[in-house]
Amino acid sequence: MTDLVQAASPVVMGILNVTPDSFSDGGRYADLDAAIAHGVRLRGDGAHLVDVGGESTRPGADRVAAETEADRVRPVIRELAAAGVPVSIDTTRARVAELALAAGAQVVNDVSGGLADPDMARVVRDAGCPWVLMHWRGHSREMRELARYGDVVADVKAELAQRVEAALAAGVAADRIVIDPGLGFAKTAAHNWELSARLPELLALGYPLLFAASRKSHLGALLAVDGTPRPTEGREVATVATSVLAVAAGAWGVRVHDVRATADALAVWRATGSPRLAATGSSGPAGASSTGPAGAGGAQTSGEQR
Repeated sequence: MTDLVQAASPVVMGILNVTPDSFSDGGRYADLDAAIAHGVRLRGDGAHLVDVGGESTRPGADRVAAETEADRVRPVIRELAAAGVPVSIDTTRARVAELALAAGAQVVNDVSGGLADPDMARVVRDAGCPWVLMHWRGHSREMRELARYGDVVADVKAELAQRVEAALAAGVAADRIVIDPGLGFAKTAAHNWELSARLPELLALGYPLLFAASRKSHLGALLAVDGTPRPTEGREVATVATSVLAVAAGAWGVRVHDVRATADALAVWRATGSPRLAATGSSGPAGASSTGPAGAGGAQTSGEQR
């Protein structure tokens, strides 16, 4: 997986939630056969990784026991790995990550950035696998109260730097680390847009960055009609647009539900030979304001399932 972490081309991570209660597709892939079929489909559509998650992180979601989470993800990971599908495990628990890696997962995608389980660093270090460290301030039931910042980009950057330092101190190799600004996790819609517009400031930390805005509520709010947010299923085009802008700004990869549309759009982007904006010193995607698009809304916290 070293080549994937250091990839020059953008990495597409396809989302596979095997939960009954995720914000966008809860229950759709709780059945083992359906989950495996969807994972194989995501790979065929252009996903470099299929990210399997067994616990919802939507706002207010109840936590499940570690055994339940592991029982949900292990058979899916085992079958996908056997079919040659590269898999990442979306978990905050070291034991679940350990079992998932043993089942064939190759990457740990940790929404807590190692804060939820101090033993996660050991698991990742010993496995030598890539570790996605997301910016996180607390579990889903707490995140609405934690969305307070001075300068959201500066604060997220500083807190991510702390997580990276902790990982390095625990013996995790620097070339195994990927960062994620955590859109929707203890963030308002305005925070999400600010982070999206100023990705190069986060990239200054020197680590690959995963951008995960897929179907999140700040997109629904932006596309609202008469005050009613666009339903999750209608946010595909907005997801693709923000994903391409993130890659143009220098993101290493994007985590999405709609893999084929995203992969196609990125193929077009590559065909143009357009330089990444981060390499040209831009402060963010062209046309993005420092306060977010008009109509995006500032009070809404997205915080959907990773």
